[in-house]
Amino acid sequence: MMEAAVAPSRTFACKVAEVTTERPKIVTFGRISVGIFELHDGYAALLNICPHRAGQLCEGPVCGTTKQTDKTEFVYERAGELVRCAWHGWEFEIRSGKCLVDDRLKARSFPVHRDGEDLYVELGR
Repeated sequence: MMEAAVAPSRTFACKVAEVTTERPKIVTFGRISVGIFELHDGYAALLNICPHRAGQLCEGPVCGTTKQTDKTEFVYERAGELVRCAWHGWEFEIRSGKCLVDDRLKARSFPVHRDGEDLYVELGR
């Protein structure tokens, strides 16, 4: 007998108008604080806890980073794709939670779904 697929649990987070590309919307679900981010191709959410030293990750600036090159030059890339922890400056990919400083660290990420003007977060992963 095959089991039916269970639909992911989506929880209302906020209205689309409450989120901008410059500043995430911090939302609390019970005891969990989550930052909702607008990206160039949709929305993403991160747990508002930096895995490095437990700072409020989503309170830091949305930014890009410098590209590693073989030359002595400054090349800025990935604007709007990263959040920088305000405590120690470590950068994390907003979409995946991957830490750019230490591959062993990852911020917890959550899928975000848009339904009209409402944003919903899948907290159950």
